[in-house]
Amino acid sequence: MAKIFGSFKSGVRAAFDPMGRALTRAGVSPDLITIAGTAGVVAGSVAFAARGQLIAATVVITLCALLDVLDGAMARARGTSSRYGALLDSTMDRVADGAIFGALAWWLATSGQRVLAAVTLVCLVGGQVVSYVKARAESLGFSCDVGVAERMERLILIGVGALLTGFGLSWGLGAVIWLLAVLTIVTAVQRIVHVHRQESLAAEGQAS
Repeated sequence: MAKIFGSFKSGVRAAFDPMGRALTRAGVSPDLITIAGTAGVVAGSVAFAARGQLIAATVVITLCALLDVLDGAMARARGTSSRYGALLDSTMDRVADGAIFGALAWWLATSGQRVLAAVTLVCLVGGQVVSYVKARAESLGFSCDVGVAERMERLILIGVGALLTGFGLSWGLGAVIWLLAVLTIVTAVQRIVHVHRQESLAAEGQAS
């Protein structure tokens, strides 16, 4: 199932490969990059997004989130990735997502937009479920690389919405949050159905 920004994501990753190789040669740890990126996202979320400073929040969070792409480039440059590094990366992704959507929900709630704050929490919980379904499915031996809105898609969309509202289009963030809520639920369902089909096909193969 094609992702929304599949080609864009591939291009971004390729663009960071030279920097990843350079940092690897310099002896920088990918784990350090992962932690630094997450710390920056959390700081940007608390300092700016939670206060409704959406343009500053988007800029800071985007720059720090790109470090997540960089640690992947470093892993590719090494030709291998540790299981601990993969665990740390996934854990820090969940922390970063929680900070972003939690901060937005806080700002929306404190500014009187309670319905939109609740929908933001749907996006937050839904995003965690999407990631959990994939992790759990792969731990059980299934493939689960499907869905219209993976993590990068969700971050790009929320960033676009924040910028639209930050530059004066008051409906921008709200429209994106509602869209994300739908896409996140759809993605979770897609992954669950995909795994169910794999198990059904395996059972049919064993029975034949």
